Amino acid sequence: MIKTRIAPSPTGDPHVGTAYIALFNYCFAKKHGGKFIVRIEDTDQTRSAPEYEQGIMRALNWLGIKWDEGPDIGGPCGPYRQSERKAIYAEHAQRLLENGTAYRCFCTSDRLDNLRKRQLALKKPSGYDGLCRELSDAEIQEKLDAGLPYTIRLRMPKEGETIIQDRLRGEIRYPNDQLDDQILIKSDGFPTYHLANVVDDHLMEITHVIRAEEWIPSTPKHLILYKSFGWTPPEFCHMPLLRNPDKSKISKRKNPVSLDYYKRAGILPEAMVNFLAMIGYSMSEDKEKFTLDDLLENFDLSRVSLGEPVFNLEKLAWLNGLYIRDLSEDQLYARIMSDVLDEARIRAAIPLIRERITRLDEFVPMTDFFFNGSLEYDHALLIGKGQDVAASREMLLAVTDELDTLKAWDHTSLEATLRAFCERTAYTTKQLFMPLRIAVTGRKASPPLFESMALIGKPMCQARLREATRRLELLLGTPKIEE
Repeated sequence: MIKTRIAPSPTGDPHVGTAYIALFNYCFAKKHGGKFIVRIEDTDQTRSAPEYEQGIMRALNWLGIKWDEGPDIGGPCGPYRQSERKAIYAEHAQRLLENGTAYRCFCTSDRLDNLRKRQLALKKPSGYDGLCRELSDAEIQEKLDAGLPYTIRLRMPKEGETIIQDRLRGEIRYPNDQLDDQILIKSDGFPTYHLANVVDDHLMEITHVIRAEEWIPSTPKHLILYKSFGWTPPEFCHMPLLRNPDKSKISKRKNPVSLDYYKRAGILPEAMVNFLAMIGYSMSEDKEKFTLDDLLENFDLSRVSLGEPVFNLEKLAWLNGLYIRDLSEDQLYARIMSDVLDEARIRAAIPLIRERITRLDEFVPMTDFFFNGSLEYDHALLIGKGQDVAASREMLLAVTDELDTLKAWDHTSLEATLRAFCERTAYTTKQLFMPLRIAVTGRKASPPLFESMALIGKPMCQARLREATRRLELLLGTPKIEE
């Protein structure tokens, strides 16, 4: 049976790139009567969080992409979180130590850092120099007896080449002497992506690995791992990366990448699925508007384009408009009330403004920024007290990056984070809070800032902050504002 998977890391908001790859894995499996699996790659314990995992699955459900096995519904190949499979990876790493295809590396992080610096200074390729590769059994035991920490590395071949057979790209060759002895188990006992990925794909009986092209350089390492275990590798298919209109790799600095943002902005899930498929796939008869069922009925992996799929927001908005006009008035009303003017958001806004209004009709103009997508305001208001345009732009970029890492998006966490940010940097609260208020609400006077940001939500605040920095770019050269 054909089995595919999506294996996202729960280290941030659900990404449009995750949905793009998930869609093609789902369609390929279902077209051939197979199964589609969700596996959570949460070995990065410092950045992973349960709320991010829940966000990923919530977003995939919103798009109508359903899975047959996963951390929420279980299955015969579980557990489906890598953090719960640590013993499995340790057992398989031990197998590689025993058959000689892996070895313990006792090099400290200081030594490895100095090695990289020397290689850079000599303009040599960076990589491990194999110091521990040929340690004798006696030397290894001595270090183990001394309690020295170690990693486990894959013993890569140094001659010949590794050949990838890619479903879309054909044959890709890599000289083995350019491949580093990859770490498989870190000193904390957790696996790296490479070991966990290969072990999980094998044990979960994945037949086709459909993933982004950025993983092509890792594929030779994975093929060598399959060979080291004596396993037959799956078929590989590397999809082209989503691109911005300027052909750069899609990133949150240029376009919103959170699926939560697009849901909040009123993009219909059927339009988003259509858009993601359309930019990477050529439907028969060159149709641009089609449903997920249409895609499943006509799906053929060979029709995936290797061109650079452009994530064009104007095209998405145009397509979304087509779907909106397909809705009946009752259906459109229901979508607006559930996705834009939802009761929970209105109720949450009321305590923020009830002391400020004198007439009920003031509610709408006083709270419209809670429900709108884009905002209109004087760009000059984004300039902080005593700052010029460039300094204000750098300040907003820095605070946006700071807020990106915030997992709990509530007014208490926001206030604590933003005040700590000011204490840690040279920015004062007077410099930061007014431009921040303008960026996220579009006005100088609004309900309490932190409570407002909590209600607006993280994806929309992030998008508005990045839009504010783009607006400041248009003002560069404005003279410094005196205090």
